[in-house]
Amino acid sequence: MKRILSTIAVAIWALSAGMAQAAEELFIYNWTEYTPPELVAKFEAETGIKVTVDTYDSNETLLAKLQAGATGYDLVVPSQNFVPIFVSEGLIQKVNVSGMSNFKNIEERWRNPAWDPQQEYSSPWQWGTTSFSYNSENYSGKGESLKEFFEPNEEASGRVSAFQTPDEVVNLANIYLGLPFCSEDPREMKKVQDLLVAQKQHIVAYNSETMSDMLASGEAVITNHWSGFSRLGRLTGAPIVYAYPKEGVVGWYDSLVVPTSAKNVDNARKFMDFMMDPVNMAMLTVNQGYGDSIIGSSAYYTEELKSAPEVNPPADVPVVFATTCSPKAQSLIDKVWTKVMQ
Repeated sequence: MKRILSTIAVAIWALSAGMAQAAEELFIYNWTEYTPPELVAKFEAETGIKVTVDTYDSNETLLAKLQAGATGYDLVVPSQNFVPIFVSEGLIQKVNVSGMSNFKNIEERWRNPAWDPQQEYSSPWQWGTTSFSYNSENYSGKGESLKEFFEPNEEASGRVSAFQTPDEVVNLANIYLGLPFCSEDPREMKKVQDLLVAQKQHIVAYNSETMSDMLASGEAVITNHWSGFSRLGRLTGAPIVYAYPKEGVVGWYDSLVVPTSAKNVDNARKFMDFMMDPVNMAMLTVNQGYGDSIIGSSAYYTEELKSAPEVNPPADVPVVFATTCSPKAQSLIDKVWTKVMQ
């Protein structure tokens, strides 16, 4: 009997230990090349929590994945205009971000944002802009207008790359055409559609992952780009210039949120709090070259980052932040993109 009880005790201990070990994990689903390994290593060393990172290429891909019932992710990183969609569909859960110890480090202007007014769901990651970049050795333009991207000249024709999903492409088209974001007017969206369909003859690829590689190789001379990602391409030595067209650029703000299906919520909350520490956020910002919203992080920036053009938009270039579209507006966007992709 003692042997049996001993065996049971060992089995219970082993099961408990296994469960404890499983709890010391964190699964992050983030944009491609958006999670610095050194940042993950620092979090693992400080907490003993093993981090696994998978990647996606767009907000639409992330949304579809969660809508399809994907489980196993503890943190995901949507942009601001997608957070309300995730909330309304019950895809993410409240984690009381405003009650975390490092919440005090968020700059006042970024606290309780419109997409999460009580700061119940989301904590900061990075913010930046979307425009286009060009190869300054293979293209003579200066990125002064969105016309260069949407209606390229002969020099760039056949060597333009656009994102493979509609969100930011359509918003840039709206800026170029002087139309509002999330229009519910079919006539306005027809103008966007006509522009994007006409642009298609100049497109070499619809791509949201290897834009800098395409510019460096010369396969493309103009491509949709995110500000920080463009900087990373430039720092490799490639002649990549991020454009600030006179009409404006799209602004975005990415946040950490916890899916409803998350298994390691406590560990997710620890990572969210970890990222609101200025030293840790600075590691991310220096690596990525986007903006952050944490007080004191700039003290740890490199001199290169402080003066990087991709991080410092000209004062006279409008930065227009995307909003969450109504179902009617989103349906029109989807119809436009379906037509473009035919």
